[in-house]
Amino acid sequence: MERFDVKRGLIKALNANGGLVALAGSYFENIEANGEDSFSGSHGIMTSIIGQYDNGALIVDVTNVPPNFDDPESVKSAMDARKRWTQFLDEATGYNSKQRGDKAKEWAKKASKAKSAVSSARHFMEMSDNLNPDIQSQAEGLIAEIEAALEAKDNTKAAGRGEKLNKLLTS
Repeated sequence: MERFDVKRGLIKALNANGGLVALAGSYFENIEANGEDSFSGSHGIMTSIIGQYDNGALIVDVTNVPPNFDDPESVKSAMDARKRWTQFLDEATGYNSKQRGDKAKEWAKKASKAKSAVSSARHFMEMSDNLNPDIQSQAEGLIAEIEAALEAKDNTKAAGRGEKLNKLLTS
């Protein structure tokens, strides 16, 4: 399962033109709608493609099979499938492959920062002898919010709460 950020406003624009299902249908075979912004299908070496928009991101699960590398037609077909996949992602996300990679790194960095904030806060609270109980209670509440956001894969919210937690304990 992969997650790709989607440019703001793109989902609404695509929905005006038939949505994600119609877009997938223009690139892949055997596309079936599984809901308003959800589809499943296949194309060439991609024996299963399942995709949907969720919280401003494209979530896809793809199963690939390797081509027969001894058969030039099989390799050519596989290259076409990969090209279609890349073009689909470009249109479905509004970002090119480099931008998608940068966004994925940014997404992972947010989760890492949030986890680091929780770890630092717990360490600080263990080491502190005279921490105000009210501050400690607020910190525990923020830690719970961060962990819930990380569980829900909302790294942006988790990172924001992590910054708030750091400020709370350093002021």
